[in-house]
Amino acid sequence: MTTTAETGTAPVGDHPEGAVVHHPAGAGPALWFGDAIYTFKATRENTGGSLTLAEATVPPGGGPPPHIHPRADEAFYILSGTIEFLNGEKTFTAGTGDFVFVPRGTRHRFRNVGLQTAHMLFMFTPAYLEEFFTEIGQEARAGEAPLPLTPEQKQMIVDLAPLHDLQLAP
Repeated sequence: MTTTAETGTAPVGDHPEGAVVHHPAGAGPALWFGDAIYTFKATRENTGGSLTLAEATVPPGGGPPPHIHPRADEAFYILSGTIEFLNGEKTFTAGTGDFVFVPRGTRHRFRNVGLQTAHMLFMFTPAYLEEFFTEIGQEARAGEAPLPLTPEQKQMIVDLAPLHDLQLAP
């Protein structure tokens, strides 16, 4: 594949020398997943399976239920906002500029506990879960606000989680 002017991306495939992935600010596949927006900057496809990196815009009160990633580590960098994290059975709050690393196998979740929309980067290593997001989420549309998850989407989360090596852990 070649770099496209529309997205600014250059696929990596199996990492040929000089193959670089570039998403200019605001570019990358964007999905509504419930009332949050996830813009994928790096995926299994364009990193040869090395990592997944996405920018998340999470409204107040937003975030996933407790869950476990058995075979992938997850990291977060808070760009703005106040995010409460669950670490096993305990919680802590992270804010702008904070970094959080969640080792594989750890029960966790995040929730925006602030009054404003929170922005953060999250990363999985190895690449992980972007297909889960695309199966359940909807392509984001400019100028429109995302809608909360429908009952059908909530059931899809329960049904598809095991197929994507994701354990829901309420």
